[in-house]
Amino acid sequence: QVQLVESGGGLVQAGGTLRLLCTATGNINPNAWYRQVPGKQRELVATLTDGGSTRYADSVKGRFTISRDNAKHLLYLQMNSLKSEDTAVYYCYGRGQITTYWGRGTQVTVSS
Repeated sequence: QVQLVESGGGLVQAGGTLRLLCTATGNINPNAWYRQVPGKQRELVATLTDGGSTRYADSVKGRFTISRDNAKHLLYLQMNSLKSEDTAVYYCYGRGQITTYWGRGTQVTVSS
């Protein structure tokens, strides 16, 4: 059974850093991070392609870094220079042949 679990969220002041971790079971490698603010659509934050290239939302470019350890089925999101606008629930994402998988999210709150 596939399961994704996020961790590493918390409360941090503006300008601070957090590192999120997604652990996966069920032989799947998550490859993207999303975030969602209550009442708004879930937003793609960062992806890591099969070839190892990374892509980021414009709002986080230069501040966030996505990385992975496929052998251990781990996905990371390093978040630097955090802003109040980064406050959201962050979710990791993975895709099987047909089915997509989501974690339950970890809360990131950035105070001014």
